[in-house]
Amino acid sequence: MPLDYDKVMHWPIPDSVQHYTERDTILYALGVGAATENPPQDPQFVYERGLQALPTMAVVLAGGDFWLADPALGIDLARILHGEQFLRLHQPLPARGTLVGRHAVEAIFDKGADKGAVMFLARRLYAQSTNELVAEVKMAIFLRGNGGFGGPAQDPSTVQPKPHPLPTDRAPDATLDLITRPEQAAIYRLAGADPNPIHIDAGMARRAGFERPILHGLCSYGVAGRAVLKLLCGNEPARLRRLDLRFASPVYPGETLRTEVWHEGPGRAAFQVRVVERDQLVLSNGCAEFDA
Repeated sequence: MPLDYDKVMHWPIPDSVQHYTERDTILYALGVGAATENPPQDPQFVYERGLQALPTMAVVLAGGDFWLADPALGIDLARILHGEQFLRLHQPLPARGTLVGRHAVEAIFDKGADKGAVMFLARRLYAQSTNELVAEVKMAIFLRGNGGFGGPAQDPSTVQPKPHPLPTDRAPDATLDLITRPEQAAIYRLAGADPNPIHIDAGMARRAGFERPILHGLCSYGVAGRAVLKLLCGNEPARLRRLDLRFASPVYPGETLRTEVWHEGPGRAAFQVRVVERDQLVLSNGCAEFDA
């Protein structure tokens, strides 16, 4: 059954509501590798006294049900990949609260029968108590099995966004190495509400083509977010405004992630992340915006 373009674009996605507490905020920070030292270098993210939420926690909040799995949509779930992640923050994420997620399919780009399609999904997070916009969470999903569905020709004004370019003529202006722990995926699957067995079951990981369980992409994203906070924002979450990137290659728990940053002007930088032990690029085309 091919993807039904009109049905997907107009699917009635219900709002999702999530209440989270300080315990959830601390668990998320642990899930993305905070507090790997004793005492923790960044206690504000793992200690309830003066607790602050890591901005990247927004990407796991108020996600709602996995509506893409409805057979009526015709999406080949076995062949989807999380390609890019985008985050824009309109105000600091509180350490506890209740958020309402409002969802939309923004675009689907048909690459051709043998090339798949790319779907852009958006989730806007509002504070339930005030209805103020807190954050916009967007993602690009590569639908490898759904190309050639015959969607309408795209208007030139809505062509697929291009990844953020990285400087090729100079070395990074700053770098930071952050470790992940061998049990990182086991912790993150609780903190990130992602129970996919390829992150903990060795047999499932091998069947998916990996030598052992891999780290969640959004966990690597969270580690990159911690590095960007340190390198560009003085470790102050309220200063981060945007964090976008493309997933390039899997990470294995226990590997060291090196974030490389290029300054592009006041309040703006490009970045990428590579695994130190394998010299493998794993997160690419990163763009960060922040209060300078």
